[in-house]
Amino acid sequence: MKINAINKLFAVLFGFSFFLMSCEKEDELVVDRVVSPVLVTVTGNSFLATEPVMVTTTIAELNKSGILDHSVGIDTLPVSNLPIKVLLNNNTLAELTTDAAGTVTLNKTWADLGITAPAVGNSVVLEWSGNYKGQAFTKTGRVQVK
Repeated sequence: MKINAINKLFAVLFGFSFFLMSCEKEDELVVDRVVSPVLVTVTGNSFLATEPVMVTTTIAELNKSGILDHSVGIDTLPVSNLPIKVLLNNNTLAELTTDAAGTVTLNKTWADLGITAPAVGNSVVLEWSGNYKGQAFTKTGRVQVK
């Protein structure tokens, strides 16, 4: 009887030791991510097949100096004279520069975007990329035919 109890205790301790050995601390994130230095807002994502594609993008820096004051909060400051590349399938579609309001406008035809016969539901993925204060950023957006 004593031997059975000792064997059970030994088996439980042996199993518990495997549980403790299998616990490892993982790194915080598997993929390193860096917060974008700017806020990128894309306006215009659906256009008729007969009209040009005109997408406006606004680039702003977040001013967090008033974050603790509820009457001020976080403010956005437009980023002017910032070079922006618009990419389509990893190829440069356009190189634009933000104006005083921090905006750029991409004006293309569907053929320029690789859709020669636009039909409802066709879409392409565009990327707006730039570099602000030494930090690269990319914003992805989809434009589709309505």
